[in-house]
Amino acid sequence: MQINQKITPFLSFMSGAEEAASFYVSILPDSKIVKTTKNPSTGTVMTVEFELAGMKFIGLNVGQPWEFSHAFSLSIACETQEEIDRLWSSLSDGGKEVQCGWLVDKFGVSWQIVPANIGELMSNPDPARAGRVMQALTQMVKLDIATLLKAAASL
Repeated sequence: MQINQKITPFLSFMSGAEEAASFYVSILPDSKIVKTTKNPSTGTVMTVEFELAGMKFIGLNVGQPWEFSHAFSLSIACETQEEIDRLWSSLSDGGKEVQCGWLVDKFGVSWQIVPANIGELMSNPDPARAGRVMQALTQMVKLDIATLLKAAASL
């Protein structure tokens, strides 16, 4: 089944779109560079179309020092602690660890590396249980699934 993606995020870089796309594709499964377009006047890379975990993005070299902010982030739902650890290590290398599963990579893009069941844990109908999960989460930088599950199960 093919799903056509109606909205495509553009990530704008001073000149590192190709490097960023190659980096992201190298660490996320089901990812690939689809197409690179060069500026006809200069021959330099203008855009890079790429897919991350099957979702299409376009990296655009704007030639200006635009900066990303935490107002826009990419969230990765991880099934295991090993996946969280691997992605955290790769994406935070050269970047900055923030808090509560957030980091900023070496290109300035904000990421949330979270357990796939984080929504279920945080929206538990039992407010005490959800509160314990929230309390545990706010004490972490990189998220730890076992600690979050323990907080959810505590009496």
